[in-house]
Amino acid sequence: MFHLLDIIGTMAFAMSGALTAMHKKLDPFGVFIIAFVTAVGGGTLRDVLIGRTPVGWMRDMQYVYVIILGFFLAILFRKRFDKLRTSLFLFDTIGLGVFTLIGLERGLLTGLHPAICIALGTMTACFGGVIRDILCNEIPNVFREEIYATICIFGGILFFGLRKLNLEDDILYLVTSLVIIVIRLMAVKYKWHLKAFDHK
Repeated sequence: MFHLLDIIGTMAFAMSGALTAMHKKLDPFGVFIIAFVTAVGGGTLRDVLIGRTPVGWMRDMQYVYVIILGFFLAILFRKRFDKLRTSLFLFDTIGLGVFTLIGLERGLLTGLHPAICIALGTMTACFGGVIRDILCNEIPNVFREEIYATICIFGGILFFGLRKLNLEDDILYLVTSLVIIVIRLMAVKYKWHLKAFDHK
């Protein structure tokens, strides 16, 4: 199930990147590159920082195939994007929870401090979108009031708090990911956000 959610999240992020690129009127190659970096950018940066090379998507071609599939699906259904918006948002939210956990686990396997593990989890979940927005000449969404990265940080803190209770790994993963997903859904529904600094 964990691997399945990872695949779903990867495809959702790829489609999100492709749709953003098409909105910016990039050519097909540009759309594919944006889809690719959105899906694996965070994980690639994480793996490079912890010295895990070749990085994840180079070890498993399944991720490349999933990204290619997401790219073509985004092109085929781009005119129905409004109808797909809710489904894509749900997949993106699932990806947020799963990718946070993957980053946390990678940090633990490397023997890093919990605070660094939380940073890696947040990076894994968010930095693909950061790279996407920068390449599309936008200020990244995670830096513009939206509660997104903050949820990953909270999820990481919860993960280590529950870990002290010696819960089974499956329960630990399930609870942490569900909390991240639920908070994300509530944040969008109730328009929770961080107040931006006033430059005046």
